[in-house]
Amino acid sequence: MPTKNVSCPVEVTLEVIAGRWKILIIHQLLEGTKRFNQLQRELGGITHRTLTKQLREMEERGLLKRKDYREIPPRVEYSLSPVGRSLKRVLLAMQEWGEYYGRIASRKN
Repeated sequence: MPTKNVSCPVEVTLEVIAGRWKILIIHQLLEGTKRFNQLQRELGGITHRTLTKQLREMEERGLLKRKDYREIPPRVEYSLSPVGRSLKRVLLAMQEWGEYYGRIASRKN
């Protein structure tokens, strides 16, 4: 997937992890390698088609690795690449900010 020319590194980051599911998929894979059905169960609410699309996009971007065991029944495992694992700090910072914002927003009400 080609990346458009942008001048802001934050915009690049947002482009790579944009969407409802990518951050949640990364969060699940930070716990370790998972199979497709396990991811789908743990994410709850994501369709087979959407999960497949998101995983493909993330693989194209170099965020995750896909291992196909070429067995019957099919067995495929997904894990984060080193680039994908490097997003852990980003997610932790987002979590921290979300907690902070939640606290100040609750004071306004």
